[in-house]
Amino acid sequence: MADISVPVLVVGAGPVGISTALFLARHGVRPLLVEQRDGTSTLPRAPGLQARTMELFRSAGVHREIRALEVGDSHPYFEGGIIQVRTFAEIDDAVVLEAPSLDGPTVSPERVMGCGQDRYERVLADLAVRSGADVRFGTRLTSFSQDADGVTATIKDLRSGAETTVRADYLVGADGANSRTRQALGVRRTGIGTVFNALSIYFRAPELTTLLKDRKFILCYATAAPGTLMGLSRLHGCDPWLAAPLYYPDRGETPDDYPDERCVEILRTAAGKPDMRVEIVARVPWQGAQLVAETFRRGRVFLAGDAAHVHPPAGGFGANTGIHDAHNLAWKLAAVLHGTAGDALLDSYDAERRGVGAAMARQAMVRNRIRHGYADEDTHASLVDDIIITLGYRYRSGAITGGRPDAPVLSPRLELTGEPGTRAPHVWLDRDGERLSTIDLFWDEFVLLTASRANGWVDAAERVAKQLSLPLRSHVIGAGGLTPVDRDWAAAYGVSEDGAVLVRPDAFVAARSAGRVADQDGVLAGALARACGLAPGEVAPGGHGGAHRDQSAVTG
Repeated sequence: MADISVPVLVVGAGPVGISTALFLARHGVRPLLVEQRDGTSTLPRAPGLQARTMELFRSAGVHREIRALEVGDSHPYFEGGIIQVRTFAEIDDAVVLEAPSLDGPTVSPERVMGCGQDRYERVLADLAVRSGADVRFGTRLTSFSQDADGVTATIKDLRSGAETTVRADYLVGADGANSRTRQALGVRRTGIGTVFNALSIYFRAPELTTLLKDRKFILCYATAAPGTLMGLSRLHGCDPWLAAPLYYPDRGETPDDYPDERCVEILRTAAGKPDMRVEIVARVPWQGAQLVAETFRRGRVFLAGDAAHVHPPAGGFGANTGIHDAHNLAWKLAAVLHGTAGDALLDSYDAERRGVGAAMARQAMVRNRIRHGYADEDTHASLVDDIIITLGYRYRSGAITGGRPDAPVLSPRLELTGEPGTRAPHVWLDRDGERLSTIDLFWDEFVLLTASRANGWVDAAERVAKQLSLPLRSHVIGAGGLTPVDRDWAAAYGVSEDGAVLVRPDAFVAARSAGRVADQDGVLAGALARACGLAPGEVAPGGHGGAHRDQSAVTG
């Protein structure tokens, strides 16, 4: 018999595991999160949070707490792009390698922000606990097995040595690139493997600020240091600075060949100032690799973040992509646990996120080749703009009705047009003097958007919600409802006055009827059932609680 029972056991409390626990808790599911480290990260890793990532925190109601961690306005640093110099003292001669497009007022209600993992992890963990998650540091998953009804796991308190048996409905492995969860499942990975080896050097050097002349950039590469290419990160601030020189095991090098004295020498050479004062704070070796798991789901166990996909840091996709994994999985697990979706919905996690993870890995490799100077014309031609990678990716799964089955996960152009499988377009709205985004309408229920009560869709939504015993909310955008502020919402979503759009809790379009249809109930019922992992006409597993809410003029 288990000592404790929980709906979801999450393993690993990095950004992905903590976000998984937070999103689950905000959906009313109380997970157990275990992490073998004593606490959250103490180093400012993964310092760039994408606009889409901030949208997810916004939907969960915690974006203000995260945004408060931003030191000043970090946006100009993103606009500065990726640059290269011979030495940092020659910053006036910097060459721009990449100038990524990352956000915009017509694309998202949020902006990218710079903040080190050491700061936002602590806040996310605190928010997860306050929302109902049980978070245990200094605790290791030692074993697990699964059956048709759940997962039985053993966890160990590393301080006391006490072991606890946990019975969970589901387990999420967010335990990093060397995931023990993935290894225990026997899930293989495919890809290029290790691409390079690097050493993150965290250091303090007050004079570096003067040398850089307040130049704004995401990353600056210096080529002067002999035998290596060193990148200097600026997003998280400069206390400490972060630099990452490469080292080469094929030449017999190891991290031990880089004591503090050699690191100081490399930093001074890269800076172009031989007498620069440098204090080494920490040295952390790591590998840049490209590998994607062959499946993100095996039975009742799921993989997320680096446990599922790893790629070089070029582009800053790692933590962000993992947090997007967490959000996609959390709302689906919550729906199944609450009895408002079928198990087939969980299969769509693998179908959707594995495709995105593989695409992100490929694009990270493209950027890695360009930055390290060995990209050919074909590599440059395959580069997809960052805003498409972060906001414009496309889902293909059994939970989506319509859309283009042959459309790539990443299109050459940003196509947020309301097409099924894409993130719903952002349109600013007015609600009785309150400004909000269409993105603010989506979180814990499916939402139907339409232009008028008179076209019949709102009444159809009420009937379908009762028929399938599913929660469904409708919003009228137009006369008598929410008022568009900046553009025509129907044109943005690709529908006429007689059309409607069904949007999932994660703000992705599940189905769209561009205009009038003869059988509104049948069309909507089929799309909603499919989006919830149900067979046509199947009632939700919970069998009760289905409700429709017309919230065209009240709080969403």
